[in-house]
Amino acid sequence: MVRRFRRLPLRSRLALLVAVAVAVAVAAVAVVSWVLTRAQLNAELDRSLENTRAPQKLVVEALKKCAVTAEPVPVDEDQESFAYTQIVAPDGSRCVTDYSQPVKVTKLDIGVADGRLDSALHSGVTDSGREVRTHTTAMKLATGDIAVSVSRPLDEIDASLNRLALLLTGLAGLGVLGAGAAGLWVARTGLQPVDRLTDAVEHVARTEDLTVRIPADGDDEIARLSRSFNAMTEALASSRDRQARLIADAGHELRTPLTSLRTNIDLLARSERTGRAIPPEDRRALIASVQAQMKELAALIGDLQELSRPDVPNGDGGPARVVALHEIAATALDRARLRGPELTFTADLAPWYVRAEPAALERALVNVMDNAVKFSPPGAEVAIVLRDGRLTVRDHGPGIPADELPYVFERFWRSPSARALPGSGLGLSIVARTVAAAGGDIRLEPAPGGGTSAVLRLPGAASPPPSETPGAG
Repeated sequence: MVRRFRRLPLRSRLALLVAVAVAVAVAAVAVVSWVLTRAQLNAELDRSLENTRAPQKLVVEALKKCAVTAEPVPVDEDQESFAYTQIVAPDGSRCVTDYSQPVKVTKLDIGVADGRLDSALHSGVTDSGREVRTHTTAMKLATGDIAVSVSRPLDEIDASLNRLALLLTGLAGLGVLGAGAAGLWVARTGLQPVDRLTDAVEHVARTEDLTVRIPADGDDEIARLSRSFNAMTEALASSRDRQARLIADAGHELRTPLTSLRTNIDLLARSERTGRAIPPEDRRALIASVQAQMKELAALIGDLQELSRPDVPNGDGGPARVVALHEIAATALDRARLRGPELTFTADLAPWYVRAEPAALERALVNVMDNAVKFSPPGAEVAIVLRDGRLTVRDHGPGIPADELPYVFERFWRSPSARALPGSGLGLSIVARTVAAAGGDIRLEPAPGGGTSAVLRLPGAASPPPSETPGAG
């Protein structure tokens, strides 16, 4: 049953659930109304019986009649009174008044007749089987005390209750049908945005068209879902565009070293085939060029692998942890000195501890310092200063024009003046990504007196947390 219900469409399930809920509510209200009405009618009947007193004259005449015949006189139902009156003796015998139906005597009636009870209110039945409600009280006569029972049939109450039951049943049925129709209408109306979202998802899955947008009006859950879907497709479209651009740029960047490699290797291979030896100086130059191109290819592939890693720090450097930024900067500075032995390096590194991936952070600092080495003329000074989480790497190179500063962190972007220098154009993009993953930011700005300053800001503290031991990678 549950499986069959789950196979129904969502709008059918909603309509069915609404109809069932309304049916239960209407049934509960109908039953409670019927029970309360019956209780009220019975209470009114009991009060009416308690306030009804048989005339003493009628009782005396009935006693005289009963003295003549002990059997009750048959009464035509058309001549019945609205209440049945009879006299009950302590021995259980009875005397029925005119226009009354005889009611079977109970122990309660006898108890009133023999003086054990003052009165009795109970349900009873006539000799013909009609249900009645009876009120028996004691009456004093000159000849002695007797018990007088006044009864009223329950037919009138049962008829009213039956009519009420039929009415409530009809109203409940109409209510359930109306609720089912209303539920179906509400489900169709309320699920229209979901239908649009479903159509959009199916369209995207079928055509891979990520430009689809769904109107999102209001602040309800459906509108939030639509906005989330629009944001998701927009992010996917942007990611796909970046991926396509990365592949195109990577192919363009790989083409140059591969072309040079192929040319140089073709020259070496042709020399071997033809037997014409290449002069030693030219051969050494060709081998050096091949080695340089191989090194450039390896660096480019390494940068591409770095960019392909997920944004969450979980690569070969391990998860993020508290590290000493000043120690990592000192290690990167040692590597920079090897790359620029003709330069002068000055360092002022105050202790600063950050939470980052050590290996990735070291690569980022090495890239920043390599840029300073690359663009600094021989004999120039490169200054590295770390104060309160602000790391500044200043060179005395040609600087970066102001109109090119917004593009320096884009992938494969290279300044026209730097295209003749080795590099893939991915270094600063990797730096920006690593710094952002550590919760910081980086910017390049013209330095006073010429050159460029790379400024990194990383959140942290001057001392490590007591519960963690910092590491430098």
